[in-house]
Amino acid sequence: MVLLGKSRNEASNLLLKGELTVSVFGLGKMGLPLALVFASKGAKVYGVDLNENVVEMVNRGENPISFEPGVGELLEKAVKEKRLTAVTDGALASSKSDLIVLLVPVYANAKGIRMELMEKAIDEVSNGIRKGAIVVTETTLPPGTTESFIPKIENVSGLKAGIDFGIAHAPERTMSGRVIKDITESYPKIIGAINEATLEPLIGIYSAINKKGVVPVSSIRVAEAVKVFEGVYRDVNIALANELALISERLGINVNEAIDSANTQPYSHIHRPGAGVGGHCIGVYTWFLIHSFPELSKIMKIARETNDSMPLHMVELTVKALNLVRKPVNGARIIVFGLSYRGGIKETINSPSFPLINEFLKWGANVEVYDPYFSNEEIMSYGFKPFNGNFEGADAVVVVTDHPQFKEVDLRDLKDKMATPIIIDGRYIYATAKGIENFIYASPGIQIRCPKSFQ
Repeated sequence: MVLLGKSRNEASNLLLKGELTVSVFGLGKMGLPLALVFASKGAKVYGVDLNENVVEMVNRGENPISFEPGVGELLEKAVKEKRLTAVTDGALASSKSDLIVLLVPVYANAKGIRMELMEKAIDEVSNGIRKGAIVVTETTLPPGTTESFIPKIENVSGLKAGIDFGIAHAPERTMSGRVIKDITESYPKIIGAINEATLEPLIGIYSAINKKGVVPVSSIRVAEAVKVFEGVYRDVNIALANELALISERLGINVNEAIDSANTQPYSHIHRPGAGVGGHCIGVYTWFLIHSFPELSKIMKIARETNDSMPLHMVELTVKALNLVRKPVNGARIIVFGLSYRGGIKETINSPSFPLINEFLKWGANVEVYDPYFSNEEIMSYGFKPFNGNFEGADAVVVVTDHPQFKEVDLRDLKDKMATPIIIDGRYIYATAKGIENFIYASPGIQIRCPKSFQ
């Protein structure tokens, strides 16, 4: 079936009538939910992944991302109805598909950008794509990347972009822990395509799966820039907030009081400072532009340096608090709250907990990690010692992640058990909690508060 050139209504009807075949490359936390949403709307879906274990699990109806709400139910239904088949052969899947969606990881850090998995996916698409199909990159990419794949696809397939096949970028706009919801109803879909013959059917298809509809943009590069710019804006704004936090400590004021008051002015949108930035989005996208345009990314580079320094600042606050009670860091028992990069999820990519824990270990501290989303075995697999469940004799609690379970801690009981009642709170979860006045307490942007009994 030729999807290229179809109208919006024709394309959406093909999906809803079960006449559309879709390949989704990457069956991870973003790709598998997308594949399942397509299947739930009627498409015949091939899920492509290099990991044979993942492929086998999916084909058995077993959920490889069990932490993601709604996935298990959709997977069971899709497999039962034979609407989803997982494979490792991307060329074969491409040869059977009208729509080919790429959602494989791209990595970036200070050393550079790594696209090996995306390039492998493009190789397979190039060897399998059929005339009339449309290729969509959903992975967030440095602007200009999607178009750079066109020569490879053309040379290998013998097809001409925009005439024999379509190509577009439609960046995923999802967050771990709510991916199905984000795909189907949270935000409109951004789509930039090579031409109208590609854009129109994609508007029809994505409008059928997304209640918020589609925002078409003028080009593929604009669509790529949309998602990257979103992430960079947040990264730089968080860095600004972190610098304001450091200044607030010097001034002896509460940074959050100042920020909240400033944000009553409609033109002020200062973000919240904290223990550091993690995840697969915010910091990563900033590196896309730093590496692509180094001479034009001065603010972004400083922002990355600032945000990456915050875990070490948390260590510095802890050292200062321990000094107040004449307790050396070497040998101190420190309980770190959180391994995930943000609250409510089980995910560690670029988590600020890792540099923070490793810095404490360099100082000779006895560090234990408590994260209710991870088993003791999983924590040990990262090379860390899991919390033994007993706060007796603990010298400091350092909060890196704002898991909701941490807010349930009984501070009165905690104080009675700790050797030195110190809380260094990187997410402000105890800033106004009842009983916090009995602790030596500090957060980024909040000077160390010390009870009279320790003064």
